[in-house]
This record gives sequence, C-alpha cells and structure tokens, in this order.
Amino acid sequence: MSAHRRAAVVALTALAPVSWGTTYVVTTEFLPPERPLFTALVRALPAGLLLLAAARVLPRGAWWWKATVLGALNIGAFFPLLFLSAYRLPGGLAAVVGSMGPLLVLGLSALLLGRRPALRDVLAGAVAALGVSMVVLKAAGTLDTLGVAAAFASTASMSAGTVLTQKWGRPEGVGPLALTGWQLTAGGLLIAPLAFLVEGAPPALDAGAAGGYACLALVNTAVAYCLWFRGIGRLTATQATLLGPLSPLTAAVLGWAVLGESLTALQLAGAALAFGATVAGQLTSVPARRRDRARGRDADTVPCPRSGILEAPPPGGTRVAPADPRGDAR
Repeated sequence: MSAHRRAAVVALTALAPVSWGTTYVVTTEFLPPERPLFTALVRALPAGLLLLAAARVLPRGAWWWKATVLGALNIGAFFPLLFLSAYRLPGGLAAVVGSMGPLLVLGLSALLLGRRPALRDVLAGAVAALGVSMVVLKAAGTLDTLGVAAAFASTASMSAGTVLTQKWGRPEGVGPLALTGWQLTAGGLLIAPLAFLVEGAPPALDAGAAGGYACLALVNTAVAYCLWFRGIGRLTATQATLLGPLSPLTAAVLGWAVLGESLTALQLAGAALAFGATVAGQLTSVPARRRDRARGRDADTVPCPRSGILEAPPPGGTRVAPADPRGDAR
C-alpha cells in the first residue's frame, strides 16, 4: 500500500473514534438520563438491521459463530460495560482505563497473531495513555471496585474483538458493510434482554431525544463502525487501536467548545502528548508491515495480488484473496 493510500486509510479510520467522541455531548444534551442500556441497544440493533438490509448478505458456516463472538466482544459486552464504568467512576477514570487498549492489543496480537510487540509501539501506547489521563482525569474520591472492573473488562473486550477481527478477516466476497451489520445485530440482540430486565420499558422520547438517538445509531455507530472494521482490515491492530485516544480528545474539545468547559495548560499538554503518540503509532508499525509484505505472508495474513493489502486466510488453509472491484474498496 502506497504512503498516500495508507494516509487515506488512516484518515478514514480515524473518523470512527472522532465520531465516538461526540457521544458525550449528544448524551448529556439530548438523551434521557440514567438509561445507558437502552442507549446501547438503540445504538446497536437498528444500525445493525439497517446494514443487514443494505448488504443483503448473511453469515455462512463458521461465520455464524464468529460473527456472534465478534458482536459480543465489540458491541454486546463492550457497550454495557463501558456505560457501567462511566456511571460508577469519577473524573474520566473510565477513559483513562480505556486508553490502555493499545497496550492490551499489543499483548493479544503477540498471543493470537504471533506478532512480537515493537518497543516503539509500546512507548506510543504508554504515552497515549499518559496524555489521555492528563486531559480527562480529575480529582477522585474512593474508587468503585465494580466500576474499575467494568472499565478494564470493556477495554479488554474491545481489544480482543479488534485482534480477532484482524485475525479472522472477512469471508470471500463479503465487504465491511455486511461484517459490521452482523456484529451490530448480534451485539444488539445480546443487549436487548438485559436492557429490558434492568431498565424496564423504553422511555418516552421528545424530538431532541429522537434526533439524538438517530445520530448515535446512524453516524456514531453504523457509519463509524463500518469505517472502523474497514480500517482494521487494512492497518495493523496496533495502528487502529492507537487511533482510540482521538475519542476522549474529541470529547474534551467539544466540552470546551459546546458545553463551555475549561481546558487547563496541563490538559492541553496531555492532548498534545496523546495526539503525538497517535500520529507516531501510525508510523512505527509501517516497517513491520513492509517486512510482512516482503515475506509474502505471516502467521495470519496473505497479500492480495492487486491491492497489496494483507488479508486473513480462511480456516484450514492459506489462499490469495482476489480483489473485488464492485464496492467494498478492497
């Protein structure tokens, strides 16, 4: 992949965490309070069904259970755990725990993909976490054990889903639209019974809340996750996850610009650190990617002859995936 094309892939993938960073403003300004599970359900299930209707492709064979696993990790477990931690932890601590995702991805990539973590990637992940903590962490009282556990579990769930998404790739002839729809639908179906058992019937919605939920479902979820899973297929898992700090940084900027929150010199310095680590993370993984392409394959991927993109082989063997010129931009 050329430098210009890689930059375009990174920029499009980065739109996903930037979009997720708007969730805080939308939630606080438009949505009914204390309904995190209902919000997670409305984000996931309608978006998943919409994408399924657009793609008109259902899983086949082993992809029924793979899509369910990915949907549980990336959506069904991640959303409720994230909201639980955000409600129980003070001062942005949930975002700080979430910023440890790149380090977890490095460890899981070594375990599941056989990729040794580069020291530069470890340093980029650590600096990103430090920068995010400087931006969002505030003085806190007694820490809530359940909240901390939920924050770590949500980060581990999304990290595992990211690595497995890259390990398994996509079935032949299936684009990111269908793969995203499978996962959002599976995750939404897992959240639905929990939402109704814990929170009861859906709340009454005014025009602002309906618009807020529509924005979360269409922009922050359907579009954002399509871009995210598309990016995971073209970048390393570490590169993709190191874009994650853009989410709390976006939330901080919008809090300042829209909600009138102040930004201190320490927060600005932290934002610079986190953004610098995010940019560095897109550069440090390039040599490893080139080495993989020079070998022709690695433990989990093979090169597509026309695009040069590393793609995952099917279970049971290695194949060279043909480029699909009809719409998934492979």
